[in-house]
Amino acid sequence: MPVTMRRVQKISREVVIDPSETTRRSPFKSKSEIKAYLQGALHDAYRRKNRVRFSQKGTEWLTILKNLLMHLGHRSWMYQEGKRDVYDLETTAAFLDFRFNPLSLKTSEEKAAYIRGFFDAEGGIPHSQDALFYIQLVQKDREKMQMLKEILQSLGIKTGALHNPSRRVDPNYWRCFISTASHSDFARVVGSWHPMKRALFEERMMI
Repeated sequence: MPVTMRRVQKISREVVIDPSETTRRSPFKSKSEIKAYLQGALHDAYRRKNRVRFSQKGTEWLTILKNLLMHLGHRSWMYQEGKRDVYDLETTAAFLDFRFNPLSLKTSEEKAAYIRGFFDAEGGIPHSQDALFYIQLVQKDREKMQMLKEILQSLGIKTGALHNPSRRVDPNYWRCFISTASHSDFARVVGSWHPMKRALFEERMMI
């Protein structure tokens, strides 16, 4: 069955209810895992003075971030950018750190949560049912990508070589694919909290 916006909205409603309910239903078992997820998701954000801003088309994923921040005791606010279908979520949560080193994470659960947040921010899977399935992670920070590969390896998930798709287009753009043999492990261990990506996983991986 193809992924539809109705199905994505259904999944979003299942996850985003209120802070306590969101966390209860989530794969996170501790506040440290929630923080790890948000540190990973930070790769889709930027800092302006003392505020961190996430931007997305639509509000589904931002609402999840908002509820997780609220569960940790941090306020955030969401608004639309003009008349475009682009929304911003801002917070002053002091623990969010763009210099955070994911190799400092201790448990497998925290490592998986960080990768999940990164994937929801910077990962990709094909939207078309007819396309060959893949899972990719992309980033302009080569050192960070090396860290992600190391973390994935510690979780038993194999990746392809870290590479630059086109130095002519962007010499600082780095990508790696999850090995086909590890697709199921990635979906099971890491997965996604982004409503669209979660729906695609459920459809393509039958989870």
